Amino acid sequence: MFIIDAHLDMAMNAIEWNRDYTCSVQELREREVEKHLTDKRDRGKGTVSLPDLRKGNIGLVVATQLARVTQRGSAFDGWYSPAQAWAMTQAQVAWYQAMVDLGEMTQITNLTQLQAHMALWQDTSIANESKPVGFILSLEGADSLIHLSYLEKAYAYGLRAIGPAWYGSGRYASGTGTTDGLTAAGRDLLREMDFLGMILDVTHLTDKGFDEALELFKGPIWASHHNCRALVPHQRQLTDEQILRIVERGGVIGGALDAWMLAPGFLQRQSDPKAFGVTMAKLVDHWDHICQLTGNSLHVAFGTDLDGMFGREQSPYDLDNISDLQLYQNVLQTKGYTNKDIENIFYKNWFRHLNASW
Repeated sequence: MFIIDAHLDMAMNAIEWNRDYTCSVQELREREVEKHLTDKRDRGKGTVSLPDLRKGNIGLVVATQLARVTQRGSAFDGWYSPAQAWAMTQAQVAWYQAMVDLGEMTQITNLTQLQAHMALWQDTSIANESKPVGFILSLEGADSLIHLSYLEKAYAYGLRAIGPAWYGSGRYASGTGTTDGLTAAGRDLLREMDFLGMILDVTHLTDKGFDEALELFKGPIWASHHNCRALVPHQRQLTDEQILRIVERGGVIGGALDAWMLAPGFLQRQSDPKAFGVTMAKLVDHWDHICQLTGNSLHVAFGTDLDGMFGREQSPYDLDNISDLQLYQNVLQTKGYTNKDIENIFYKNWFRHLNASW
């Protein structure tokens, strides 16, 4: 079954982790082990590659740009100026453009392109190995936009969604681990996004920022990679009220496979997924909570965040790489989900959202 994954930090991995995503996951792991790399905790444990996306019939992704601005002395790593952060996002765009030039990926920026790409991937007479992986460009954390005019520059090269916040305090919005909301610049950003018809990603917003954003922003919204606070109590997760507000706006929530968002008490970069029983089925618990809350399967989907600064050491222990997302057909069937429900979750919900947004 075709799959859309609404959150992958591909360019970050290609540039900062120096991963050649045209290689298989196995090749990437072997190279990092052979080099005895220890600079990143997930060395030798990556889960994403372009060949494995094709193997898993994951033909469309929302792919990010990501570069934080951080003040000296902050607990979070990042760039010390917006100009430096902008330069990093431009390196990431250059990588995506190189993948397009090589025929490995294709950028989707409008409805005509989306429909043509879906038709290509549904053509079973063409082998997946020869199909480019489609990507919709999203900005995770808006710090790198030096000032508002840079939003127009980014829109011109195909940026179509923005999550104003990430971890910590940001230039446009406070994020995970903080309590403040939108800044004045953040409110201006949302107004300009509305004008351009962009999608607002509410992921990483604080509770205050979430309320402010939904009141101000009138356009399409989604939560690209979020799970449920009712199951894993943490500010990073969505409350039931927030879930219902997203649904009222026609939004979709992408389920994340980061183990600390799947099991209560799991500590980032410390706990072992097996010790906490974090299997792939844990995500279905979060999807099921949302489906029971809303009464249907129309608002949950994939937003895996795999290779999002973690690898197998912080993923469900029964998942080897991203192609294993196909196993969710069996997991969902075991939970009583119909084939129609599974189609919704695998790709139709995101596809409908994009059709309505564009």
